[in-house]
Amino acid sequence: MYKIVDKRQLNKDVDLMVVKAPFVSRKCEPGQFIILRADDNSERIPLTIADYDREEDTVTIIYQVVGYSTQVLRTKEIGESVKDFVGPLGQPSELKKHKRVLGIAGGVGAAPLYPQIKKLHEMGVEVDVIIGGRSDEYIILEDEFKKICHNIYFATNDGSKGKKGFVTDVLNDLLDNGEQYEEVIAIGPLIMMKAVVSITKPLNIPTAVSLNPVMIDGTGMCGGCRVTVGDETKFACVDGPDFDGLLVDFDECMRRQNMYRDQEDHVCRVGLEGGQKNA
Repeated sequence: MYKIVDKRQLNKDVDLMVVKAPFVSRKCEPGQFIILRADDNSERIPLTIADYDREEDTVTIIYQVVGYSTQVLRTKEIGESVKDFVGPLGQPSELKKHKRVLGIAGGVGAAPLYPQIKKLHEMGVEVDVIIGGRSDEYIILEDEFKKICHNIYFATNDGSKGKKGFVTDVLNDLLDNGEQYEEVIAIGPLIMMKAVVSITKPLNIPTAVSLNPVMIDGTGMCGGCRVTVGDETKFACVDGPDFDGLLVDFDECMRRQNMYRDQEDHVCRVGLEGGQKNA
């Protein structure tokens, strides 16, 4: 069992949880993820490592409450435990000592972006960041990013913070104003990452993206996380989750992501109405 040592709600849909996980905290690197089960009856769900503290033996995860398993996770309190916390899984991000990098986060994508930007900052890289959300409420980790970023920009759908519009609007503004970056790291909804790549690819700006398709076992055996990168089939759980965004088939990823939406809706209804035993 893995004890929850801290927990807070970042907004009405997103929680931050700090878990005592000595082995994971000592081995993990930016870009990697864990798979957890909230309790005996829960499914296995992958969550990116948002931060870690090797001295305290803790790992921080941030999750959006969208399905039944994350609803169960939200009910857990400080002092309680989660059943399984397996990791670190996946490949660490390939972070290069560029002079200048731009990070782009959409919604909860700020969580996996943060450890990469933090590591780049420690490497002496100058980093700018664009963070997007539906409104000011959905901008997360603002204070943490401000401590490590050279410039930070915001985009919200309703204009309540930063530019009214999307992260790609801010990206276009920066590029039109002559800002130059050796690499872009974009993490967020697939449609957002696809839109970012549609801008960076014609300009030949290297762009890394993080893919989180359907994952079951996290070892590459089930094949549920197949993605097409260039002319190759990759498995996000063992080959990723970070890939060259200029080569990713985003349309295929989006089709696969929606395959089990009806089943997830059913599980949520049954679970909420009848409890975990009936799920």
